[in-house]
Amino acid sequence: MSQKGIKVVTIGGGSSYTPELIEGFIIRYHTLPVREIVLVDIEEGREKLEIVGTLAQRMVKKSGLPIKILLTTERKSALRDADFVITQIRVGGSEGRIKDVRISLSHGVIGQETNGAGGLFMGLRTIPVILEIASEMQELCPDAWLVNFSNPAGMVTEALLRYGTHPKVVGLCNVPTTIHKLLSQILDVESQRVRIDFAGLNHMVFGLRTYLDGCDISEHALNLTIEHSDRMTMNNIHPITWEPDFIRGLGVIPCPYHRYYYKTTDVLEELSAEYQRGETRPEVVQRLETELFQQYRDPDLNEKPDILAQRGGAFYSDAACQLIASIYTDAQDIQTVNVRNNGAIRGLPVDSAVEVSSLITKEGPKPLSVGELPIAVMGLVQQIKSFEQLGAEAAVTGDYHTGLLALTINPLISSDTVAKRLFDEMLDAHRAFLPQFANKAGA
Repeated sequence: MSQKGIKVVTIGGGSSYTPELIEGFIIRYHTLPVREIVLVDIEEGREKLEIVGTLAQRMVKKSGLPIKILLTTERKSALRDADFVITQIRVGGSEGRIKDVRISLSHGVIGQETNGAGGLFMGLRTIPVILEIASEMQELCPDAWLVNFSNPAGMVTEALLRYGTHPKVVGLCNVPTTIHKLLSQILDVESQRVRIDFAGLNHMVFGLRTYLDGCDISEHALNLTIEHSDRMTMNNIHPITWEPDFIRGLGVIPCPYHRYYYKTTDVLEELSAEYQRGETRPEVVQRLETELFQQYRDPDLNEKPDILAQRGGAFYSDAACQLIASIYTDAQDIQTVNVRNNGAIRGLPVDSAVEVSSLITKEGPKPLSVGELPIAVMGLVQQIKSFEQLGAEAAVTGDYHTGLLALTINPLISSDTVAKRLFDEMLDAHRAFLPQFANKAGA
């Protein structure tokens, strides 16, 4: 890395999350001396890029720090000599996400952007683009770290590890960060005093053990999770209350997304009502983003607005900044990231992507060994891992049957017949963003 400071490239720079990212770099400047942040987007996103980029420049000006904010639609020129590359893209845009959710619900199944059909098709659209970025990085900035929080983060990381040409890859999610913050608030203590050992997959991660000031408080934390289950969720997931005896039997802290699998009927009922009202989560987010960008246009705004916290991905960008800072400073702290398993979780492929507490070093994350997951959760984790692996393979090969198989084995899909109908309709709806499936169909 240059002695003059760090160069960070953010692909998807016109995202509404970007102001949180800029705030994170400003806060950490004295330990993470970023000299240049290049915000990159596609031509269709130029207007949003300019709005967000101008706000970012005002934020930096207010801070008085010597950080240069550059805007471009030329990805390759931006990547040259980068130290860190952040990917926060949504191939197909918000309209694609709306299609994922509404088409899935029209077939009577859940299709959120990382679960079921929505997760699969988000992956099919996103993975080829991310792999192309990784290939460009290997040519233009081979020493840079790729930090991805484009969804579905687990499947994308799986694809990067299996099919990518750039080895320095880490996936990131805000779910462990959110659980940690929420439990710290319920405990009424500073978050630095709390540690949760996380293990599993992206949006399929469990809190295995919880510590306060180094003392094991796992049983107390589990009871608090039960008592405050309405608070232990996120803006994009209904706070449906857990059955206390089920959580006691589970013995580990579930993440908010587990409601899709353990409370499928209740969640589907809520989502179907939203579908009928035209108020599915992506439709709500689309309206929220319109309001966000109206605020971003205000020439007097020079800080992250409070309304951004209403986005489901709050804390994503802060987690990214902390990860980058820890790699840069060789902090040797523990963060939960998506990395190659390397035997950290027994029972999952050694070379597959897992989400697990890891030691963050200048050589990158080192996953902490947790052994076997509890038998009560291991089967579901393995099923989702199979879904991720087949989904990543389908995204790369464009093989119809592999894609259909991936969808059918997902636990949110009720039958192979439903999967076939849903897969064909989704394939047709997203054809413009799925060139690898051109002229390919089932027999």
